[in-house]
Amino acid sequence: MWPWGVAALPSALGQRIEGEAEREFTRGGGTSGYRARFVDVAQEAGLTRTIYYGEADTSDYISEANGCGVAFYDYDNDGWLDILLLNGSRRSGIPDHDIATNRLYRNNRNGTFTDVTREAGLTKTGWANGVCIGDYDNDGFDDLFITYRGKNVLYRNNGDGTFSDVTDEAGVGGEQRSWSTGCTFIDYDRDGHLDLFVANYIGAESLENLPPKGRTTWKGVPVAYGPQGLVKGSHILYRNNGDGTFTDVSEDAQIGDLQGYGLTAMNTDYNDDGWHDIYLACDSSPSILLRNNRDGTFSDIAAERGLAYSPDGVAQAGMGLAIGDYSSDGKLDIVKTHFADDIPGLYRNDGDGYFSDESSMAGLQASVRHLEWGAGLVDFDNDGRADLFYVAGSVYPEVEAVNPDYPYRGPRFLFRNLGNGLFANVTEQCGPGLTAPHSSRGCAFGDFDNDGDMDVLVMNMNEPPSLIRCDVGSANHWLKVKLVGTASNRTAIGARVYVRSGRLLQVQEVHSQDSYLSVNDFRLHFGLGRATQVDSLRVEWPNTGSETLSGVGSDQLIYVKEGAGIVRTERFGKSAP
Repeated sequence: MWPWGVAALPSALGQRIEGEAEREFTRGGGTSGYRARFVDVAQEAGLTRTIYYGEADTSDYISEANGCGVAFYDYDNDGWLDILLLNGSRRSGIPDHDIATNRLYRNNRNGTFTDVTREAGLTKTGWANGVCIGDYDNDGFDDLFITYRGKNVLYRNNGDGTFSDVTDEAGVGGEQRSWSTGCTFIDYDRDGHLDLFVANYIGAESLENLPPKGRTTWKGVPVAYGPQGLVKGSHILYRNNGDGTFTDVSEDAQIGDLQGYGLTAMNTDYNDDGWHDIYLACDSSPSILLRNNRDGTFSDIAAERGLAYSPDGVAQAGMGLAIGDYSSDGKLDIVKTHFADDIPGLYRNDGDGYFSDESSMAGLQASVRHLEWGAGLVDFDNDGRADLFYVAGSVYPEVEAVNPDYPYRGPRFLFRNLGNGLFANVTEQCGPGLTAPHSSRGCAFGDFDNDGDMDVLVMNMNEPPSLIRCDVGSANHWLKVKLVGTASNRTAIGARVYVRSGRLLQVQEVHSQDSYLSVNDFRLHFGLGRATQVDSLRVEWPNTGSETLSGVGSDQLIYVKEGAGIVRTERFGKSAP
């Protein structure tokens, strides 16, 4: 997150790339070519409570700066996305009129939400950081794991609208002295039960004695100290025993000595060998790619695969992650967000599990003044190509008064995918939901109003959240796919869906954590452009191979059950009867 130095993009190259992107954007229809507009509807939806995280106007310690994630989470299986908001605290105390707990909001199916936190049993307070979701006991209801500065919590979804804290009996609380961040459920041994990976940011030795503001400066201003100079966090892998308990197998898995300032963690099969791996964005230290060796052990191969450092060999400040297919070639690419004075890393998959950083050539150097956090590769306009979205916000509120070129609050950035390896920044043309300034951290992507396009939930520091509704003004079509595992884990974490429509081949993967410490809609969303049906749809299950479907029409949600094909369909959105 913090100062480390980065090579600047040569000005002539930057101007050439921006010019090419602008010409492609103009040929594609200019501002009228991107037919999606965004508006923040959080207040009318009932999401009005402040998310507290540190003091409102200063960050004296690094622990107050990172913020937390959010989740789109259909906890009651009614087909409508509910919302989970994490919360932090303040050293000076929370105002008497409010209580800083995590909050669960039930979707009322009319654009509004009801706070059901107390009824659900989720009123824990503390410094929450990350969340991952998955059905660890395969009972049909997705469970909830939340990381903290302090003891982590596993909540079992009881299936009746309530949750039980089963942390102690499951054995996944970690240490009270830890600072856990990224987490992901992953069936690393392919036994049908979801295991759990937990990343840590700062080692306990440093966490107990964090240096205050003033020990270091940025842009000439005294700021919070860290993480460089502090002990790096180590990371934990828990194996699911299949009986509601987990065993710490970090040493056996050969990750016990691996350290880094870990933030967002994602499950992904980067090399297409059928065994899921883990990519961990690390702040001010090399990011980590844990290859699953298929024998219960992992190896960090991020450097050799092009995912550890910048192109010039610098350890960047990795914050958020997005994994998707921006090039529409059926291979999963990666986006990693970074600190101010750097641009997001756009890593293209060559098909053999090696990645090249295409960020500069793609035209993503538009916003180097802003620190980037949660991100997604999401097809907002349903044209069949994944666009790039990320939120921004500085960790140094004090700097703006001295150097206004580095504001504390920033817009949300949207880059339109031009389909030729280039992106165009369309933020300013897409409405107040993007241009309104906030200091944001986690964000999640999903269709909360079931209208066939993708919306965004955003965590804002010391403000209420944003619920950004996307309204698509085109006749483009779409398809959503919800997977249900049988031999594989019930949530289908790790499964992939390939959709071929005309010349485009799209692929998406089911992830337990996304963006920045957040969780997206588990219903995979594919834009289809003008196609009214897909040419083919293939599901690759974690444990049983693949199955192919044909003749699937557009503008519907299909439920695909492992071994049984399509078991249910739902039509909604603008084309619904």
